[in-house]
Amino acid sequence: MTLPDDDHRTPPAVRPGYYRGESYRIEESVGFLMKQVVEMLSRAMDERMEEYSLTDAQWRPLLMLQRHTSETATGLARNVGCDAGAVTRMIDRLEDKGLVRRVRNPDDRRIQNIELTEDGKRAVAVVPYVISDVLNAHLADLSDADVEQLKSLLKRILARGKQSHDGR
Repeated sequence: MTLPDDDHRTPPAVRPGYYRGESYRIEESVGFLMKQVVEMLSRAMDERMEEYSLTDAQWRPLLMLQRHTSETATGLARNVGCDAGAVTRMIDRLEDKGLVRRVRNPDDRRIQNIELTEDGKRAVAVVPYVISDVLNAHLADLSDADVEQLKSLLKRILARGKQSHDGR
């Protein structure tokens, strides 16, 4: 959005709460801090997963397939948070590595299910352990109660965000 130099509109209204437009500092923003944490954890996971020849884009869908949270490319795209084309390319790479295979859905031949191969099952078996180790390293200064509180707060933020987004 480009505003003309002579545009003297008043700033948009800000809901009552913790932040104020006139004193907002990005380095103190909850969103900015959460993004930094997510990026840091992602880098640490990638470094550890390299030992097992898995990238971030590969171990996540493998874990979802193992946990049966997604069984199709569409479901994986939705759960991984990327477009169907990117997921198709990622499935191609996983298939080339022998970790997954495409299988026609017996109830609807138009749909291809994605399933783990035996090599895929062996590869994904280490993932929960690596994730647990990385998370424990980053959460080491927090008590169990702190971690539970952090999870609770993040879940509340997610729920509120969903309500705000759905209700607009």
